[in-house]
Amino acid sequence: QVQLVESGGGLVQAGGSLRLSCAASGRTFSDYAMGWFRQAPGKEREFVAAINRSGGSTHYTDSVKGRFTISRDNAKNTVYLQMNSLKPEDTAIYYCAANYVVVHITARQYDYWGQGTQVTVSS
Repeated sequence: QVQLVESGGGLVQAGGSLRLSCAASGRTFSDYAMGWFRQAPGKEREFVAAINRSGGSTHYTDSVKGRFTISRDNAKNTVYLQMNSLKPEDTAIYYCAANYVVVHITARQYDYWGQGTQVTVSS
């Protein structure tokens, strides 16, 4: 089992920044590809970003490219999502997820999930 705990969400004005963290425990963190997803009210959970085990390869959904950066620190068992130039449409609950070895951009292929952290961007 992998336990994931997100933190760093909050209320921010449009144009502002937030840094989300996801702390992992339970298994060897570097064995797992990591992803960030988000879910807005009334909408399906959507892919935001993913990173491979070493941190050398990243993937983003088009709407966040150039604004969000995913990174990981395997020594600290933590994955991050730096979010800049935030927009009201970024408002959602943000979830981190872990999958053994393989990077995916679809939610159903991830094995472990955190409880989520709320991000609210005011206009």
